[in-house]
Amino acid sequence: MQLDPIKYNNGMLAALRTILSAEGAGVLSTGLGATATGYFVQGWFKFGGVEFFKVHLASAMSQEEAWNRRTSIYLASSAMAEVIADLFLCPLEAVRIRSVSDPAFPKGLAAGAARMLAGEGPLGFYAGLGPILFKQVPYTMAKFAVQGHVAAAAYEAMGSDPERESKGTNVAVSLGSGVVAGIAAAVISHPADTLLSKINKKGAGGDGSTASRLWNLAREIGFVKLCTTGLAARCVMVGTLTAGQFGIFDSVMAMVGAKRFHFHNPHKKEH
Repeated sequence: MQLDPIKYNNGMLAALRTILSAEGAGVLSTGLGATATGYFVQGWFKFGGVEFFKVHLASAMSQEEAWNRRTSIYLASSAMAEVIADLFLCPLEAVRIRSVSDPAFPKGLAAGAARMLAGEGPLGFYAGLGPILFKQVPYTMAKFAVQGHVAAAAYEAMGSDPERESKGTNVAVSLGSGVVAGIAAAVISHPADTLLSKINKKGAGGDGSTASRLWNLAREIGFVKLCTTGLAARCVMVGTLTAGQFGIFDSVMAMVGAKRFHFHNPHKKEH
């Protein structure tokens, strides 16, 4: 829908029927290898990095100061972790988008990477780094900040905290808050995601620098379409995916005997 909004302009279900009718069910798995590998690697650095930076930023100040600045800590730690993660994601995302948008491009990850390297050199893998950062950094900042606050509100409503709840309850809170966080992050990052879907398409945005090509694409698409084309489908996908990410992360942490860092209100009385 983002790659060809003129063709797929009747909603998510109609677009799905058009794709299945024209290209078959197999096309839905195009780019799956690059997608799975890229987001696994990115998630590894992102979730681990957020915890790393969050702990170190909070430990550099008093408990009260950390509590008062928790939103800033969420935003800063997630931004730093995302930049690092995107350096690993960008080459795989470039291969994925090219395999989806160019019928003549190899569909496998290894073959696609070899084709890009031979044709465009190493820098070809990072042509979309600017748009990825533009999309992913605000996306991740919103995701972790919203999830943290929604989870805290859930525990507050229960009159409890993660340390006093069972593993199952904590995972359930992570899943619920993850859905809300995913939808919020999807809405915030959607314009950049639309541009990223197009910038790796050969010839998109004309010639010139990446910035000028992005500007040309934004003008061609228009602000409203940039913010809304494919948004419903992305909210469903990202909301579900984000809930799963937080649920899996908390489950793995519990399995290895580790705990996520949580901010504590120093003025709240312990029960």
